[in-house]
Amino acid sequence: MTGSSVLFDAPGPKARRNSLIASVVGGLAIAGGLLWVALTLAAPRGDLPGYFDPSRWDIFADPTVWRYIFVAGVWGTLRAALTAAVLALILGVVFSLLRSAQRAWIRIPTAVVLEFIRGMPVLLMMLFILLVLSTGSFWAVVAALALYNGVLIGEALRAGLAALPRGQREAGLSLGMRSMQSKMLIEFPQAFRQMLPIIIAQLVVLLKDTSLGYIVGYVELLRVNMNQLASFYGNYYLFSFFVVTLVLYLAMNLSLSWFARWVARRTERRTGMKPPSPEDEDQAMLRAKAIAESQQTPQGGAL
Repeated sequence: MTGSSVLFDAPGPKARRNSLIASVVGGLAIAGGLLWVALTLAAPRGDLPGYFDPSRWDIFADPTVWRYIFVAGVWGTLRAALTAAVLALILGVVFSLLRSAQRAWIRIPTAVVLEFIRGMPVLLMMLFILLVLSTGSFWAVVAALALYNGVLIGEALRAGLAALPRGQREAGLSLGMRSMQSKMLIEFPQAFRQMLPIIIAQLVVLLKDTSLGYIVGYVELLRVNMNQLASFYGNYYLFSFFVVTLVLYLAMNLSLSWFARWVARRTERRTGMKPPSPEDEDQAMLRAKAIAESQQTPQGGAL
């Protein structure tokens, strides 16, 4: 008997017929909506042709346009994302160590600071760094993304550490290691491998958030396409630049998502443990946090 048959009754002929009718109606509604969007975009705009007219896409036959998009836009996005990702991973390790410290005077102030950073919008953080510290737009984007995502990665690593079997730590201590040595040499590698798909999924979010650099004047993909090139060539090509921007963001993010799934499958084959998939990272984080909370000592320190 399957779990679904225990929790739910098997649908009868009437339920299957209603489900089929609802599926057909829903499919037709979606197809009708897509057709309406396509016809709307293809319709002429006053004296101008529709968005699918070849004259609205002819500038992309010029290699100079693509060179500028990739050299200034894509590279600007990747440069900020890669720098922020490295810093976020380093900060994540530091935050997880401070957050799981046994001494309350370290753990409690760290928790307050992390909650403050996590509750602050990333864009406000960028503006604060830019206006107060005068770092320039690049470091304002990088610092804000590194801080915010470092907090989330640190929480994932802390939850991964606490979710490990207690025997891992005891084995390290029995070999004469100190607490920090056991954590860094035995526990951290396992927690990092277990939470790696979630960490990579968070890096996908980081990559998308680089588009906030548009607001603080950083030259990245969105600003290059939708501001600089659109201003140079005119609003006639604005929709074309929007589509190109969307496709490039999707290509970069889907590549990272594919990499996360590949890492998840490889981790499962090598360790025999089923890591949380990027699709259900929220549930995995909640489950790991619940395990972490259950393993807190009565004094509040991690085991």
